[in-house]
Amino acid sequence: MQTRRLGRAGPTVSALGLGCMGMSPGVYGPSDEAEGIATLRAALEAGVTLLDTGDFYGMGHNEMLIRRALEGVPRSRVVISVKFGPMRDPSWAFLGNDGRPQAVKNFLAYTLRRLGADYVDIYRPARVDPEVPIEDTVGAVADMVRAGYVRHVGLSEVGADTLRRANAVHPICDLQIEYSLMSRGIERSILPTARQLGIGITAYGVLSRGLLSGRVPASGTRGDIRIVRMPRFAEGNLDRNLRLVEALRQIGKAKGATPAQLALAWVLSRGPDIVPLVGARRRDQLRESIGALNLPLDAADLARIEAAVSPALTAGARYDPAQMVHLDSEAHS
Repeated sequence: MQTRRLGRAGPTVSALGLGCMGMSPGVYGPSDEAEGIATLRAALEAGVTLLDTGDFYGMGHNEMLIRRALEGVPRSRVVISVKFGPMRDPSWAFLGNDGRPQAVKNFLAYTLRRLGADYVDIYRPARVDPEVPIEDTVGAVADMVRAGYVRHVGLSEVGADTLRRANAVHPICDLQIEYSLMSRGIERSILPTARQLGIGITAYGVLSRGLLSGRVPASGTRGDIRIVRMPRFAEGNLDRNLRLVEALRQIGKAKGATPAQLALAWVLSRGPDIVPLVGARRRDQLRESIGALNLPLDAADLARIEAAVSPALTAGARYDPAQMVHLDSEAHS
């Protein structure tokens, strides 16, 4: 397994990380716990060391799933990245983000218990709380670093100015943010700022929630957030976007690669400071993703891929308007 370092201040991790969100219910439709655990263990066997989760994924379910999968695995073999902040009621309705220092420490206490761990490798707010200065939120995580409960401080979906302010409080090891052939907004100012500050990028949504693989949810699938919250999967937009995927498929035929592998290899090509997170829920998806690590792409290949799929050709935004307002990265990109 190839490795990359998460910024100047961060750990060295596998060149691909495993995003575990989809292994819990309420995200991409029904989930299979046994297959999720098998996929996590297969990832470890393949040399994947970075596992990404959130305390709100399945309301703690995801962290407990990871705990089960890691039974018997030395803690030092894995880098666990955890997001916190989003609040929900018993019906799972979204109640906003809480970045208050006392809330940060409370969230962490429950995360450590669910993971069965003494520390979290990277701890980050999932979204900026507009009522709390980012300096206060990051300062609380820094307190937990000094106390030994957290190893590194990360951020998620913040703009360039917020990134600078946070890094002035405590070194930020990485910024987790969407980056794919269909979503390249970070290239304007966020990515240059991160590189100037020595902050790595953990890129999520590299397959645009599976869209760039050509595998999409059937209409009417219950519990799949893509159908209700993500305009790229909406009627009209989906057909247009799948035509882009078909163009990618044609390019891949000559190289013996799938559209997903081309899309993932493109993200890997953007720089050694970028670590893609793949949201594989099954072992076959994981194997396909790992195959992208050894897919050679020259300048001509990259140009053809970028001509086939780009933000300008993509139909629909990343999220619906209700979710977009919570993205500091979109407001200050």
